[in-house]
Amino acid sequence: MARRTIRLLALSSLSLTFACAPGEEDESLDLAQLSSSLSVTNSSGTSETFTASGSIDTSNAFFQSLGTNGRSCVTCHDPGDNWTIVPAHLQQRFDATGGTDPVFRTNDGSNSPLADVSTVAARRTAYSMLLSKGLIRIGISIPAGAEFELTAVDDPYGYASSAHGLSLFRRPLPTTNLKFLSTVMWDGRETFRDASSSTCLKPPLDTTVCFAPLSFDLSDQANGATLGHAQGTLPLTTAQRNSIVAFELGLFTAQTFDNDAKNLNAAQAAGGPASLSTKPFYFGINDVVSGDYLTPTPFTPVVFHTYDAWTNRPGGGTEAARRAVARGQALFNTKPIAISGVKGINDDLNVAVLNGTCTTCHDTPNAGDHSIPAPLDIGLTDASRRTPDMPLYTLRRISTGETIKTTDPGRALITGKWRDIARFKGPILRALAGRAPYFHNGLAADLGAAVDFYDTRFAIGFTAQEKSDLVAFLRTL
Repeated sequence: MARRTIRLLALSSLSLTFACAPGEEDESLDLAQLSSSLSVTNSSGTSETFTASGSIDTSNAFFQSLGTNGRSCVTCHDPGDNWTIVPAHLQQRFDATGGTDPVFRTNDGSNSPLADVSTVAARRTAYSMLLSKGLIRIGISIPAGAEFELTAVDDPYGYASSAHGLSLFRRPLPTTNLKFLSTVMWDGRETFRDASSSTCLKPPLDTTVCFAPLSFDLSDQANGATLGHAQGTLPLTTAQRNSIVAFELGLFTAQTFDNDAKNLNAAQAAGGPASLSTKPFYFGINDVVSGDYLTPTPFTPVVFHTYDAWTNRPGGGTEAARRAVARGQALFNTKPIAISGVKGINDDLNVAVLNGTCTTCHDTPNAGDHSIPAPLDIGLTDASRRTPDMPLYTLRRISTGETIKTTDPGRALITGKWRDIARFKGPILRALAGRAPYFHNGLAADLGAAVDFYDTRFAIGFTAQEKSDLVAFLRTL
């Protein structure tokens, strides 16, 4: 059986494999404890995971098969893929097992739950979205009382419908750096309201919406994933939920070595997960609309300071690469962007154009997600960007007859609101280099393609040098 090797700092090399028969636990992961810092090589260099608890404990429920189909949390949140899954390694897992690794299950891993998986060739076709883009199929129906209805479906896999629900293909989000989360899941369906909480939105957003603690959201998500993705028959116990949540909240992952800029802590830079773990976060920190929720400090677009010390490094070679990273950081913080046509910004604020920067939507200091729940539609699911492997849905607004074609209605399938169609949260922008492709639907194959998307979508006008510098910065996160 083929195995990928993950190097554990301060310990000898360890091989991890994720193949196991249905209903069995992966015995190769049944280890007492791992190092407090694990190091993984990727195409840009090396990332590391750090935990302040001092160990990565694989006896944790996160690593246990608690359902009926052989899966555990680690099946789709692989430490070797910065705690998500990537196509290249999924291909390895398929080849090693003939497509029977627990990640390959028809309940959500195949393009349709009715797909033929009787042979290796059939399985390769059935799991093509997972193998090519690392996409899991999420089945969600339009909620009762929604402001819209489904009028047409173009599903290349012949399954999605009003009767079966919509098939939504999405990337598993990393289970690391969760300290910085304000929204759980791409569509926020695991972010719960709690009227008794003190964590509430401020004017001009909404003074009446308050949210449950993150630990509650993650607990419910772990239970739902076990019952759904792992096809469990019993809910997780409180102890199992708490174990998984505590484990996830203790993980911090970031790039530590770049092939060009070398050591990302060198010359007074602050790269890597240990530094990241010390950064402050609270709900509403540096919010772009209301300013900081706990202090009178107004929003600042200068969100990242990681590589400030590299701005004027002298010399060529490595030093030139470090200057490029610093230039990319400055571009991310300050390059003007005329933001228009974005549901969740322009409509909510009633402004046709908002002059901002990348950090208008990525405002959490040093992490880059939004510090309050703020799902946005930046056009990722528009019919014009549909690829042939994606279903396309036509939705009609019941009150007006207006229609929209989209590959994923996003937040609207949770709220039933027309205005929420195609709105998704922005993810945490750390450990990017090891977890391509990007966006919820894997639309961008690499960081260059992600930068190109924004350049085209907002007519930014990046020069070739600016694109190169931005990619240089993003891959060091």
